[in-house]
Amino acid sequence: MISGPLTSIAAPDFLKVRLTMYIAKLTPRWTVLAFLALPLAAGTVRIIQTNSAGDDVSIIDPGTNKVVGIISGIEVNHGAAAAPDGSRYYVSDEGRSTLDVVDTKTLRVTRSIPLSGHPNNIGISKDGKRVYVSIAVAPGAVDVVDTGSLEKVKSIPVKGAVHNTYVTPDGKYVVAGSIQGKTITVIDQKTEEPAWVLDMDLGIRPMAFLTNPDGSTKWIFAQLSALNGFAVIDFATHKEINRIKLPDLPSGKKPYLYGGNESHGMAVTSDGKTLIVNSRLNTAIYFYSLPDLKVLGSTEVGRSPDWVTLTPDGKTAYVANAASNSVSVVDVKSMKEITRIPVGEVPKRNITAVLP
Repeated sequence: MISGPLTSIAAPDFLKVRLTMYIAKLTPRWTVLAFLALPLAAGTVRIIQTNSAGDDVSIIDPGTNKVVGIISGIEVNHGAAAAPDGSRYYVSDEGRSTLDVVDTKTLRVTRSIPLSGHPNNIGISKDGKRVYVSIAVAPGAVDVVDTGSLEKVKSIPVKGAVHNTYVTPDGKYVVAGSIQGKTITVIDQKTEEPAWVLDMDLGIRPMAFLTNPDGSTKWIFAQLSALNGFAVIDFATHKEINRIKLPDLPSGKKPYLYGGNESHGMAVTSDGKTLIVNSRLNTAIYFYSLPDLKVLGSTEVGRSPDWVTLTPDGKTAYVANAASNSVSVVDVKSMKEITRIPVGEVPKRNITAVLP
């Protein structure tokens, strides 16, 4: 066994993963080594972890908490999305300004779709027919990729270069956040035209959503530049209604000052009862009750937590530790870190994929 802090990994598996990552860097652009991938059963869940300082994407099995596959050849991979039918992953490629299409069975990149500019994060429509790509250069846009033709079919102009793009839980809106423009642009998914825009005082970082009982969007939670916390936006009135600062560090604990924004990455559990918020400054994640936004607790994770995704049942969180090259696995109920999974260089965005 190879052991480390909060980690216990069988040596053969660990060596196979590292060997795959090493060999993958020596292979041509279109070669993907997928010998670690396991046969997929119906309803298989995978955590897709992009590694922003490399050209590989780690595939994690939440059943074993091990890396079971690697996608290679995507330079400076940023955002990821999964087709609802389980046939493809989509990954934004900053190195080539493309949206790369990956076969989920072979983990092979099958197509690279040129975009209008340098991409950041991506979102996918509920029916899987559209992928929405953040274009992170001025004047700002959300590129629309049709997954039938695998072509960019539209660029939606927005105010400011776009950092993150989401589709609301009900699938009715696409929400784009701009750091430079300090704006949240809400786009009607049917017309693919802006419905409303909210100007903020700080740049927009990651977002998450709370729904009403009927599934419509109630609130947007938005992390902001240079804020160790988040804002709460009422979706119906288009107004900020609250701003939450994360708890101060305990006495004697020094802030971690390296990496991305002070607070970057958040998620709402599937039952709508808990908001999970990363803090790079505090090297921790915090748990807030919903809708009253009371602090339930926290747990330390790796350095510079940058993103978080949840298993479909909302019981387990996977936190990308950008400065530790690992993913923390956290039990939501107990608010405790279970283990850390070694991944590639500077892991940031991650998603949960359910493969039917």
